[in-house]
Amino acid sequence: MENSERFWGKTRDKNNGLSNERQLIWDVLDVDGSLMWIKLVAPMVVIAEYRLCLVEADLQCSSVDILVIGAGPTGLGAAKRLNQINGPSWLILDSNETPGGLASTDVTDEGFLYDVGGHVIFSHYKYFDDCIDEALPNLDDWYTHQRISYVRCKNLWVPYPFQNNISMLPKEEQVKCMDGMIDAALEFRVANTKPKNFDEWIVRMMGTGIADLFMRPYNYKVWAVPTTKMQCEWLGERVAAPDLKTVTKNVILQKTAGNWGPNATFRFPAHGGTGGIWIAVAGTLPKEKKLFGEKGIVTKVDADNKMVVLKDGTSIGYERLITTMAVDSLTESMGDKELIDLSKGLFHSSTHVIGVGVRGERPERIGDKCWLYFPEDDCPFYRATIFSNYSPNNQPPMSKKLPTLQLADGSYPSSQEAKEGPYWSIMLEVSESSMKPVNIANLLKDSIQGLVNTEILQPTDEIVSTYHRRFERGYPTPSLEREGVLKKLLPALREKGIYSRGRFGSWRYEVGNQDHSFMLGAEAADNIVNGATELTLNYPDFVNGRKNDERRLVEGAQLFGRNLLKN
Repeated sequence: MENSERFWGKTRDKNNGLSNERQLIWDVLDVDGSLMWIKLVAPMVVIAEYRLCLVEADLQCSSVDILVIGAGPTGLGAAKRLNQINGPSWLILDSNETPGGLASTDVTDEGFLYDVGGHVIFSHYKYFDDCIDEALPNLDDWYTHQRISYVRCKNLWVPYPFQNNISMLPKEEQVKCMDGMIDAALEFRVANTKPKNFDEWIVRMMGTGIADLFMRPYNYKVWAVPTTKMQCEWLGERVAAPDLKTVTKNVILQKTAGNWGPNATFRFPAHGGTGGIWIAVAGTLPKEKKLFGEKGIVTKVDADNKMVVLKDGTSIGYERLITTMAVDSLTESMGDKELIDLSKGLFHSSTHVIGVGVRGERPERIGDKCWLYFPEDDCPFYRATIFSNYSPNNQPPMSKKLPTLQLADGSYPSSQEAKEGPYWSIMLEVSESSMKPVNIANLLKDSIQGLVNTEILQPTDEIVSTYHRRFERGYPTPSLEREGVLKKLLPALREKGIYSRGRFGSWRYEVGNQDHSFMLGAEAADNIVNGATELTLNYPDFVNGRKNDERRLVEGAQLFGRNLLKN
């Protein structure tokens, strides 16, 4: 990788992004439009700059050193880092007026907020913390929660993680699970091969009892593909492997295991939902560097000429492109048949987000629960989040009067008169794929019935608001074919000066949380400018196993990476 001095050559003017030579041309043209003046000022290179300027003016064309496509966490991470470095010129585009991407928040007409799926803030990176704390700096900008999560199984609430808390199951199920775990432990001691897929990993680590009762049905509901069609290299910190001795002790003593995982404590913004974070982060960037909405819609990526064409006909040249578009969509926009065919080996699921706003005090049976898991087939959703527990501003104020749309049992109230609250809310997630079709027309009704079946709602609860939105891209599936595709596709794009990064840009779920996504962008920018290694992309287990505090949002931090190994 070229170092920054060799790669960038000219210094960019901080005010408008033009090279010093190009700015000189325009200054000269302001005095006299003839080529004579230019010939007196500079040699042939300036003539070339002049001609380029004329072409750009005619074609509504501009150029930057680094172009960023997408203003979700990854794109904003790249932009934030580039703005901090204050070296190469850059511009960030997004087709939506409001930044946030897959970490956005919708608001219903009644005033209930729903995120694009379940998002909370927990972090492996100090740089990520610095950036969101700069955007939302006050203590009252945030709520901090201890995760309280359960799995609904056999009409019981089993504390999460399920595999560490089988002591809460009926005795017959405890025996099945312990039987399987003992067999798995014995098999593990003599196994001399690695599991070939996620299903084999589950059985080897947990046994057939837990596999059949929870892991297989739940993961099918989440991923919308069978566990036999998923690889297991992605797991890392995502799935807790049970400790047989601890589980046995808890079963005998009828105890539960404590919280596990990196999100055992998490933060959530007081206002605006998760989307409010990214609106605030985008607000710390210079206005002239952002092109959002209709003017930011990309219709074509011309990799050969290093040019992006926008919907309004504008073309933007670049030296390097950081794109958070789904990588299969990127290849389509490039029109590269070889890469298009390669990307067809990737698989993803879609997500339906369903919201239900309820009138009344939050019931005791709900309490301070955060999110809940549902492996069984008595409801279509795999996860329910008690979204009103995250912030009191996720629902309308008590004084707001709303009519009752229906009761939870599907019947209608005797009166349509609008009444005051209080209110609470539930956000549900349902997966869909070619291997797991969904009856979309009945999904809202089936989901409300599922809430009754699982005792989250009572039949007479008053529903005052509903929400349903389908997102084509929900989860980037760690399929058996994934690594074979990515090991060819991402380097091929890199050779063309394109850094495809993000949840669907680099297609690695194991580094697809908000903190990971943000750092995928920041590290791509550092790699381009300083040659720093992209740790999050290339070493997921490393970054997930430590607190990464090398980068900071402080003066001089742009020097980070010069002494690291080059890619």
